Amino acid sequence: MHNRLHAQTGQRVTLNTHRWWRDAVIYQVYVRSFLDSTGDGIGDLAGVRAGLPYLKKLGVDGIWLSPFYPSPQHDHGYDVADYCDVDPLFGDLAEFDLLMTDARRLGIRVLLDIVPNHCSSEHPWFQEALDSAPGSAARARFHFADGRGPDGAEPPNNWHAMFGGPAWSRVTERDGTPGQWYLHMFTPEQPDWNWRNPEIAAHFDHALRFWLDRGVDGFRIDVAAGLYKHPELPDSPDPEADYRTRDSVNPLAWNQPEVHDVWRQWRSVCEEYTARDGQERLLVGEVSVPTAREHALYVRHDELHQAFFFDLLRTPWDADAFRKVVSEAMQDIAGTGSTITWVLNNHDQVRTVTRYGEPATEGSGLGAARARAAALLMLALPGAAYIYQGEELGLPEVVDLPDDVLTDPIFHRTGSRTHVRDGCRVPLPWSGQASPFGFTSGVEGAKPWLPQPDWFAEYATDRALADTRSFWHLYRDGLQLRAGLPQLGEGPLRWLETEPDVLCFVRGDGLVCAVNFGTAPAPAPVSGTPLLSSGPCAPGVLPGSTAAWWISDCTNP
Repeated sequence: MHNRLHAQTGQRVTLNTHRWWRDAVIYQVYVRSFLDSTGDGIGDLAGVRAGLPYLKKLGVDGIWLSPFYPSPQHDHGYDVADYCDVDPLFGDLAEFDLLMTDARRLGIRVLLDIVPNHCSSEHPWFQEALDSAPGSAARARFHFADGRGPDGAEPPNNWHAMFGGPAWSRVTERDGTPGQWYLHMFTPEQPDWNWRNPEIAAHFDHALRFWLDRGVDGFRIDVAAGLYKHPELPDSPDPEADYRTRDSVNPLAWNQPEVHDVWRQWRSVCEEYTARDGQERLLVGEVSVPTAREHALYVRHDELHQAFFFDLLRTPWDADAFRKVVSEAMQDIAGTGSTITWVLNNHDQVRTVTRYGEPATEGSGLGAARARAAALLMLALPGAAYIYQGEELGLPEVVDLPDDVLTDPIFHRTGSRTHVRDGCRVPLPWSGQASPFGFTSGVEGAKPWLPQPDWFAEYATDRALADTRSFWHLYRDGLQLRAGLPQLGEGPLRWLETEPDVLCFVRGDGLVCAVNFGTAPAPAPVSGTPLLSSGPCAPGVLPGSTAAWWISDCTNP
């Protein structure tokens, strides 16, 4: 148990700490772009460790670390060759243990990114499969199948990969002849596991326990609606839908009913560890399904604790659209007993400032104002929230990286820049006027793995900390106020009547949040000066593209 100070009354509010995840704010650390301690231009675990005091000062409850396991890095670590070690690129297990020690000392929870849908083509089991014959036990761990047509020269079905191109690659057998095909829903370097083989469940049970024994607080699960494929692997009526939509929409490859048994098993493992000390270990899934109702199935009481609610991220800047997705989430997801996991950005999406307005490199324009307002909206909603690194700096997307530096496998498989994710992964600026902006150590000539534009100087952390009007201070102030409210993850939400472009709700603890989605000022729904606002906000007026918080003791403020 621990106490929080209520922001309005000053009274101590007792909370049950073993339910910490219900209202947690987690900061996503994209390790290779956070902070480099060695001068090789790539962020590492020691860099994360050095940055923990910064995150403590910001006020987050925990961090989610992107994959740092041994990997050939074809998809920046989401192609895992060993689930129970650290890639030398990022450090070693001893450094990870030091990171865990420092995080515990600072009261910061640590979640690891785990990738159960696929592995690396360099994983020992896949290498064994390549060296084995068709029909072997080694190949049964993956989806190997004979091709169609003359000599099996056509793929087993018509599925296309999420990252473009066919979802099947043909192997050369040991005798040098063209052989079977294997399934990869992302890249050929990421073969999909066959979860109908019980060896795979045992493999991941071992991996979960390995990291739980080292003290981690839970896992972010990559492609959590994946894992199982239709047992007959039939043709899809729309084989390119996944790539076209950048989403898991092929109903034959994703969201199969058997996947829920996996999450029940993983939940039982977490409960086993929770029983030892009363501290819940969290499972939060990357669940991409068509409706909030289907989303809710993943967060039933014996499955995942939480699943990212991506609809908020995908919603256009419109009051009615935001109200619709929030209402659906509150009705369908919160009703399961879980809390909603709100998110505005991650390592796969265009940064919020750019998504909400142009031009991309201006931090003082419409996109920045909307991003600030959206941040306050997200932090006011009941439930948990995840912040992608750099969002607290107001970083825009880097949209003009030259082709020769792009590393995203989407670009290299398709030649298209449409869905390239490198622009949101450029290493963070920490200080100074020129690249590497304090990201990498003082090694002469050290360059970040992706080039930083000159305008990053305006967004460096040292400037943000010194400027009380910055994104950083908005996030910090929002997190501080949020931490003093008693019903962050719980309680009702009621919409208030407002002007057409204004969205306003009140929570059971009296927090009122209003967002003006229009450009013209509107009457404020609550009298008096706001507790916090995303931009200048006089009493009685809510400017355009602005959000504000009040505490009210009225049922109809």
